[in-house]
Amino acid sequence: MLRTLGIGFLALAAVVLNTGVAQAAANTGNAALLLHVDGAISPAMADYVVRGIEVAEQQHDQLVILEMDTPGGLDSSMRSIIKAILASPVPVVTYAAPSGSRAASAGTYILYASHVAAMAPATNLGAATPVQLAGGSSSTPAKPETAEQRKILNDALAYIRALALKRGRNADWAAQAVRNAASLTAEEALKQHVIDLVAANLPDLLAQLNGRTVSTEAGSVTLHTTGMVLRDYPRGARIKFLEVITDPTVAYLLLLLGIFGLMFEGYNPGGVLPGVVGAIALLLALYAFHVLPVNFAGLALIVLGIILFVTETFVHAYGTLSIGGLAAFVFGSIILMNTDVPGFQVSRGLIGGISVAAALIIAGTLWLTLQSRRRPVVTGAEELQKSTGEALADFSPAGDGSIRLHGEIWHAHSAQPVRAGDRVKVVGREGLKLLVAPADQTNHKEI
Repeated sequence: MLRTLGIGFLALAAVVLNTGVAQAAANTGNAALLLHVDGAISPAMADYVVRGIEVAEQQHDQLVILEMDTPGGLDSSMRSIIKAILASPVPVVTYAAPSGSRAASAGTYILYASHVAAMAPATNLGAATPVQLAGGSSSTPAKPETAEQRKILNDALAYIRALALKRGRNADWAAQAVRNAASLTAEEALKQHVIDLVAANLPDLLAQLNGRTVSTEAGSVTLHTTGMVLRDYPRGARIKFLEVITDPTVAYLLLLLGIFGLMFEGYNPGGVLPGVVGAIALLLALYAFHVLPVNFAGLALIVLGIILFVTETFVHAYGTLSIGGLAAFVFGSIILMNTDVPGFQVSRGLIGGISVAAALIIAGTLWLTLQSRRRPVVTGAEELQKSTGEALADFSPAGDGSIRLHGEIWHAHSAQPVRAGDRVKVVGREGLKLLVAPADQTNHKEI
């Protein structure tokens, strides 16, 4: 028992001692902030990295490490990250890891911009051609043919060359990565002076960084990574929430929820809940569209389509407005996102499902409308002219009298003699007086 307590006490003491050492290291600035850049380079990811670099500066950390695995992302988000790296007084190390990861497309630019570029074995980088020129899923980029395409390509070339020259890296290969979508493994990248080192893991990375001098906006900094503490920087609820609502498909659903929620509130005033949910969803969608590359022509088409749907309920256009609204809605949804970057498109399956559901609703409404027009009239003056009733008394010589019809007593006039109990058929109406004639006893409606 005493032995067990002694072992437990020693273990607790070791934990406390290690925690104290780590805290002391952090307080003296011998700490590195570790950021995990996994997934597409999105507005939420850019916000996470920029804030992480700011936190590292405020905490006087010696180093920021971006552990990266990305297929690329949005140009605007990539540039936000690069601006933060270039302006950072704290050295930033971008590390493509673990093995099997990649720093493709936008990730290559970020590697070139970093103070130190590192990769784990069995990783790759490159394929930095702007996606608008890549010809869809083709592995060989199409040559720029239009002035706009040449402008995009030349801008990307100049940008990555400038980053390569600033960090003293291979600018010629950088141009090949942009122009021809060239890619390299970690070992090849090290040989061609595209990156600074290859490290098997984070401890190996810190060991190789020790004593290295890098140039930052605050001046030259010599790294002392022996005994350095790695401190994780979590994304937190805010960044995770931004990641969700800035997903194009989620933003698209929020837009539809917002519009239809407000429409439902308009049709049913006082419902409150649909209006509140719709307003919140619409505001979140507008925020997401503000940071996403949205084609506002597509957004306008979606709104126009919904307006046409609503107008159909007030104007008898026999489905013309609904069909036009459906076409506008589909075209607007397809062109809504003004980018070909993977992961930043509204799901085609979702668009198809909503469009098919809307088409079925329109077709069902039109079918019910046509069926209603073919049904016999059961109310109003038209229905009275096809009905028969019973005379309550002999009609006067002038042809006036009263009949019972559908449980009601009507004043009636007949040009032919009518006796009490005779069946009469309605042949016309003058105001509140029915014009009747003797009816065939075998052809009448039930009273």
